[in-house]
Amino acid sequence: MEAINLVCIVCPLGCRLTVTKENGEYKIEGNKCPRGDKYAVKELTNPTRTITSTVKIKGGILNRLPVKTSDEIPKGMIKECMEAINNVEVTAPVKVGDVLIKNVLDTGVDIVASRSME
Repeated sequence: MEAINLVCIVCPLGCRLTVTKENGEYKIEGNKCPRGDKYAVKELTNPTRTITSTVKIKGGILNRLPVKTSDEIPKGMIKECMEAINNVEVTAPVKVGDVLIKNVLDTGVDIVASRSME
């Protein structure tokens, strides 16, 4: 396997990682903590992301309500997830943590309010 360069996004350090695969094992260099090892392997085998966005809200003090995924979803599903989020409109009041979309795209992950709004 040719060396792959990544920037770790787990913490603010932003370590520059070099990943190679030898005898079925990943070799990670450049990380300053063990979280870089886990991130690099996950990024190469099953990349996931937390999504943050907004949805329309009626009767709120603002016209958009911030939302996020309750956990990470596969990176390849971001576009579909955003389409689902963009089709949602809620009515105030909403409390932080309220589930707005249960089990989005059958991922087991919910879309939740990340702010309360009266």
